[in-house]
Amino acid sequence: MRYRLAMTIEIFVDADACPVKDEVYRVAGRHGLKTHVVANSFMRVPRDPLVEFVLVSAGPDIADDWIAERASPAGVVVTNDIPLAARCVKAGASVISATGKPFTEASIGMALATRNLMDELRSTGEITGGPRPFSQKDRSAFLQALETVIVRLKRAGM
Repeated sequence: MRYRLAMTIEIFVDADACPVKDEVYRVAGRHGLKTHVVANSFMRVPRDPLVEFVLVSAGPDIADDWIAERASPAGVVVTNDIPLAARCVKAGASVISATGKPFTEASIGMALATRNLMDELRSTGEITGGPRPFSQKDRSAFLQALETVIVRLKRAGM
């Protein structure tokens, strides 16, 4: 007989510059999920026992390291940081960007390659422009993606 340990779904938010924190709180609250809001500077979070603010030391990748060390198949990670997304996908977590774009094993390689190419172009002085402005359409896509991931994990018995 095979026994499987039930895992609890948790959400991890790479909170510095995350435009969808309020949406995460709303969806997580509806599902009763623990949410870890990770940043290297203080920010307000709802006074809710299911929402934990994690203040990490200032420094490169400290927040990323905290999240990546805890990423698991029952974890949902919200980040726009592609290297962090790659680490979390490798750990089996479900990863989505603030625009609702999922990062998967199939897509993360191309996302990393594109990021590295754009980084290289910027370092040579090439004008590459920045990301387009965050829109209401992005917010809606994020809400749908987060809801879909949570329902999928619940159906999988997480």
